[in-house]
Amino acid sequence: MPVEPVATVGAGAWADDATMTLRLADPDHVLAGVRLQQDLGIAADLLDFRREGAGWELRLDRPPVTRMEYLLELHGQDGRTEVVPDPANPRQAAGAFGPKSVLEFPGYAAPTWLAASADPGSSTTFAVPVSSLDGAVGVRIWAPGGTAADEPLPLLVAHDGPEYDSLASLTQYLGAGIAGGWLPRLRAALLSPGQVGPGQLGSGQLGSGQLGPGHRNDWYSASARYARALMTQVIPAVTDGVASTVRIGMGTSLGGLAMLHAHCRYPAVFGGLFLQSGSFFVPRLDSQERRFPYYRRITAFTAAMRAHRVPGAPVPVVMTCGSIEENIGNNRLMLAVLRSAGYSATLHEVPDVHNYTAWRDAFGPYLTELVAAVTR
Repeated sequence: MPVEPVATVGAGAWADDATMTLRLADPDHVLAGVRLQQDLGIAADLLDFRREGAGWELRLDRPPVTRMEYLLELHGQDGRTEVVPDPANPRQAAGAFGPKSVLEFPGYAAPTWLAASADPGSSTTFAVPVSSLDGAVGVRIWAPGGTAADEPLPLLVAHDGPEYDSLASLTQYLGAGIAGGWLPRLRAALLSPGQVGPGQLGSGQLGSGQLGPGHRNDWYSASARYARALMTQVIPAVTDGVASTVRIGMGTSLGGLAMLHAHCRYPAVFGGLFLQSGSFFVPRLDSQERRFPYYRRITAFTAAMRAHRVPGAPVPVVMTCGSIEENIGNNRLMLAVLRSAGYSATLHEVPDVHNYTAWRDAFGPYLTELVAAVTR
């Protein structure tokens, strides 16, 4: 088609306390229709824009969140369809599957630490080959500036670590917390389920996309092979290179599930867990996921958890999840399971859904409080 941004008065996206409005200019009638794509559960029959004069408009009740990430589905008069960020809205958020437009509702505020002075730290990148996985786990170690390798520090171990950093500013959060004195000095091991290719060592750019979603989906879906490799090869490779004290495991979505699964199989490794929007699938709540290739492996693990086969060494667990995202039901259930097993577990339901900005915005105060509790 494609549709170019049009600088037209009244085009764009805005909201008040009760409603939200999206408008797209189309003075030449290039489009036959416009439809909103979103993950907020808005009814399908409400998503089509209406033709209004020289453009298109959609007005809806405000959903129960503080921000919305969205795309527009543009239907051309020639029959072609294109899905794009809103060309009339300059505000966007990066994501694992590309950028989306963002509409922030009254009351939303980005974390103040994003604008605070931060210790930039330093990074070292390497790979841990794992023959049982037929691949290698990428590792980037971030540490505060001037830290000697033999200085014992708490260690934050993060699945999808490079994405957490590029899309949720994880090391900026750590650097701001250390500079501001509200986090202790600590290191982070940013893990990636990606093969390191020639010339990539030391680049600090080991994203999970290097092997495509198949590797990540397999490794992070309650895989006994991956849990064994993580705990017996990857973490020892990290701690052989840098001194550590207590360790905190961290992950989001499948990465959160994989971190909990690894802890259950090797309960002496982590002193705390930070799990965001964990994919703790159970059949009665998550039948929509049944076509996922590793669905039964995940549901077998969560069934074992519900049958009280939980390790007898409880650690503090802090969970966050969007209050209206699909995973909220299984997160509430996992909270109950962990508490019944004696874990000091909390679930914080945030007014957003399944995206990196939501996870970033929950670092403070929830990750901050967990780090303080575990390292105290």
